[in-house]
Amino acid sequence: MKRTSVGVLLVAGLAGAVVGFLVDQILTGAGRATFTPSLLLPVLLVLLGAADIAFALPIRRAITGADPRPVDPFRAVRVAMLAKASSIVGAVVAGVAAGLLAFLLTRPVTPVGSVVAVLATLVAALVLLAAALVAERLCTLRKDDDDEQPGPPEPGLGLSHHD
Repeated sequence: MKRTSVGVLLVAGLAGAVVGFLVDQILTGAGRATFTPSLLLPVLLVLLGAADIAFALPIRRAITGADPRPVDPFRAVRVAMLAKASSIVGAVVAGVAAGLLAFLLTRPVTPVGSVVAVLATLVAALVLLAAALVAERLCTLRKDDDDEQPGPPEPGLGLSHHD
């Protein structure tokens, strides 16, 4: 499994920013209030980031040999996939928050309460993104020196040593 690439995160963040800006533009164009995220959202994003790290640490201990118990490969893959998904969610939510913030800051009168909620969401999304990338790294095996070298042919694969 490949690590989450910077390109994917940038595209997700940019798409989120466009959506966040357009949502507020459409809402105000229709005469409605701008979208303000709940103050519970930043708390949940930080808790998800902490959970990512908490799930990844036992896997890292097993990989490094600090924990004598073997690592369950299915659990390791699930945790790595959770970290990968969390990083993308963090990028999208950070993008949406940045789009909302850009819209709010371009208004003649800036609603302070909304700006605080959006800033808290932006910071929490960036914390989730960072925690998810750290968790993904914790679940990564070190590349062996012989990973690039092909091993000897396995018996029964139809390869003959008599050629």
